[in-house]
Amino acid sequence: MRPILSILLFIGIIFLSSCEELLEVKDISDQEVNLLAPSDSVVVMQSDVRFSWEEVFEAHSYHVQVAQPSFENAAQIVIDTLVVVDSTYRGSSFVKPLLDNGYEWRVKGMNSDFDTPFKTHRFWVESTKN
Repeated sequence: MRPILSILLFIGIIFLSSCEELLEVKDISDQEVNLLAPSDSVVVMQSDVRFSWEEVFEAHSYHVQVAQPSFENAAQIVIDTLVVVDSTYRGSSFVKPLLDNGYEWRVKGMNSDFDTPFKTHRFWVESTKN
């Protein structure tokens, strides 16, 4: 009976070490999200603003925030959302109506163990000047 317990213990150790290798999460903390639009220091001439960024390989979600007028002097955070890469994921963009004002927006990629740094851009909405 004793050899069977030793064999089962050995198999259990092998199985657990193999699972650990399969569950290894890629460190994305040295990567950067590339913000596409609105680009830095741009004036958006419509109230419906499309936010878009390039995906980070191995990121499973994106933390997106928009502050008015900036994160350092925020009068309000107008967007603070998590975009999850799952079966409902429609890509790395979304549209949000905003009032004429100055804003900063930022995005960071995340997986279960690591985050990229936030990448930040400034922009202004001036839809009433059309």
